[in-house]
Amino acid sequence: MRKRNALLIVCLVTLLASTAQAQNASGANNAALNGNYAFTFSGFTGSGGNSAVFAAVGRFTADGAGNVTNGELDTNGVGAGAVLTAQPFTGTYTIGADNRGTMTLNIAGSAAKLTFAMTANGNAQFIEFDAAGGTGTIGSGTMEKSDTTAFSTAGITGDYAFGLSGFDASNNRLAFAGRFTADGAGNFTNEAGDLNASGTVGSTAFAASSYTVSEPTSGRGTMSLSFSFDGASFTLNFVFYIVNSGKLFAMETDALAGSLPLLNGTVIRQQTPSGGFSNASLNGGMVLSLTGRASCGSGTAPDVIVGLLTGDGNGGFSLSFDENCGGSASTNTGVPGTSTVAANGRVVLSIGTFTQIAYLVSSNQILFLGTDSSVFFGPGDAQAAGAFSNGSVSGNYAGFATTPATFGVTTFSREFTADGASPTGNLSGTRDISDPTGLASDQAFSATYSISSSPTNGRGTVTISSGSGGSALAYVISPSKFVVLPTSDPNPSVWLFEQSPTSTTPPTVSLSSLTLNPTTVVGGSQSSTGTVTLSAAAPSSGAQVSLSSSDTTVAQVPSSVTVPAGATSATFTVTTSAVAASTSVTISASFGGVTKTASLTVKPPPSPILASLTTNPATVVGGSQSSTGTVTLSAAAPSGGAQVWLSSSDTTAAQVPSSVTVPAGATSATFTVTTSAVAASTSVTISASFGGVTKTASLTVKPPQLPTLASLTLNPPSVIGGPLIGSSTGTVTLSGPAPSGGAQIALSSNKGVASVPSSVTVPAGSIKASFTVSTSIVFSSMNVTISASYNGATKQANLAVNAPLPLPLVPLL
Repeated sequence: MRKRNALLIVCLVTLLASTAQAQNASGANNAALNGNYAFTFSGFTGSGGNSAVFAAVGRFTADGAGNVTNGELDTNGVGAGAVLTAQPFTGTYTIGADNRGTMTLNIAGSAAKLTFAMTANGNAQFIEFDAAGGTGTIGSGTMEKSDTTAFSTAGITGDYAFGLSGFDASNNRLAFAGRFTADGAGNFTNEAGDLNASGTVGSTAFAASSYTVSEPTSGRGTMSLSFSFDGASFTLNFVFYIVNSGKLFAMETDALAGSLPLLNGTVIRQQTPSGGFSNASLNGGMVLSLTGRASCGSGTAPDVIVGLLTGDGNGGFSLSFDENCGGSASTNTGVPGTSTVAANGRVVLSIGTFTQIAYLVSSNQILFLGTDSSVFFGPGDAQAAGAFSNGSVSGNYAGFATTPATFGVTTFSREFTADGASPTGNLSGTRDISDPTGLASDQAFSATYSISSSPTNGRGTVTISSGSGGSALAYVISPSKFVVLPTSDPNPSVWLFEQSPTSTTPPTVSLSSLTLNPTTVVGGSQSSTGTVTLSAAAPSSGAQVSLSSSDTTVAQVPSSVTVPAGATSATFTVTTSAVAASTSVTISASFGGVTKTASLTVKPPPSPILASLTTNPATVVGGSQSSTGTVTLSAAAPSGGAQVWLSSSDTTAAQVPSSVTVPAGATSATFTVTTSAVAASTSVTISASFGGVTKTASLTVKPPQLPTLASLTLNPPSVIGGPLIGSSTGTVTLSGPAPSGGAQIALSSNKGVASVPSSVTVPAGSIKASFTVSTSIVFSSMNVTISASYNGATKQANLAVNAPLPLPLVPLL
């Protein structure tokens, strides 16, 4: 899939022409590859000692007669000729009687060779077949039928999850998973994402993101994701090719330099339940197929996990898995954990002290993002219901090695037969191999297998007897699909197997389960989401599942729901009507001769009870202030309203009406608490009763606050002492009106030459009162201090008492 040295190309063409002729001389099944296809590819190019990540995405048309037309692809990698943009290509292919094929692509004057295996749904699994002499490209990918009616910007709309993984120029591993909503006009909103950059993990805060389908005839489009991560801002640019409106193959197009990675993966439409995802979305088995890279033993090697996660629908799960890190295998069984599912599909999986991240595509289907330095990434596929045994793996299968994590991985495509025998089944077939040592075509393969439902459903052992032999472990997803982990391979990858079109026992697609979430709703105001799950992928025309309700006056369903081609599940909405009493309704789904049922409980709206009583303010001055009481119900008041009874523990201090009515449909009502004057602070309990529940609130009623003494003045401030002419008028002023009964102000003088009454009273409601200061004759002037005291405050004023003027001298006659 990239330009190569001319001499190498000549050698490859010569080599592969001979292998293709030996393998598929008749082209017996060329018609199996027919129509429009999109493809994705990931791998490494170079040699064992010096290799770099390489990826490609594109599309083509196969005519069913061995010709490839209308091809277009984008590639990215390191070195001359590694980057191609919207590059046209043509090609030829041939498919043998065993449904293994070869394809030659003519790209910009060069030739790229692929070998592939057809699957039952008309898709193909392929590897690049050019690593001659330990130099070339090692990698694998898939070709999937594309829907040309979805080739537009408007065709991409709704909620999508994305999963992308790859490496930077220094072969450091990165993975990026998340979700967004496409508006059909080129904008992504409601973005969320998490990124693991070689062990540096965190959520991404999106600034802007957009997309466009620039080539409606080819389904080629571009998207840009801008976000901040680990304190820095990034904008990653991608090209994508549309498989259908629910799936895109995407590849990063940014130049591979420094820490900027080359990411490759898929964007898949989320099947979001009504009201969003929840813990109930993880309820059943899910097979994980995860690829990472780590320091294993003496060096860096692939780190691969396959396993079964079983959720209980309430936030708990059990995990059993097998791991091969560079040839060192380990097994973990029944590891408990907890999950937290956000409405947008983001999942936090807690396993002991470890936390992992995932994004839901649909119930029990995720894109998994590991949080350690291995950077595990891969899908979690919903496991079909039922117990699995050897008989669950029976017929003809196509298989290939997925997503190599180093140049040293052995890639292959293969067709083989499983006989389903018990207790030991037999596998046999033929495979084409590409690895750093070179190419091998038409290699015989044989192995035995044993699948069990306990202690881990669908887990089995595989013993390989052909070639150099080896051991492996298998996990069954459904009778038409399973994954294998080679445990003795020092450069492992996940092997994926799907039933092929030549299976002697083609999978019978039937209805596996019907679930409802939630299973109890309030009639008329809540709905439930139904999910139908098939035993295998739906055929090319889709699978129409018939639906019915045992009581359409209470719960209504559409007449049918269609599981899209290649998918295993679909959702539908159960709408409800108001009911007077709790009613159980049976929802039924039928397909492939199998009927499944699920029970839905439809309840009337809950009878409201009194939830709370509050007063505002909670402290008032008796007689001059009131308080507002608020009663709140637990649910809307019924028709006719809800009459809430009221009372006061002390009606002399606080009074309430006998009741207050919450209007129909409302949840609260207010009333007034009036008060009377009190001599001392009084605590009153206000009570409200409804629906058998009584709530109380405390109200403090205080007496009016006494005014304080504001000032004392004397007029005049200077007098001549004497009982007839030497008096002054004192005036006391309060900060507010005197209380009932008046305010008695204490008076005093510090010298006897000026006398005052012992007190003066400010009348109730007034703020001032006056009094007389009387004086005596003095022979020398002096100052007298007059004091007034009230409510803790004292004010003073000075009075000057002067001696009389001397009488004028009268001359003697």
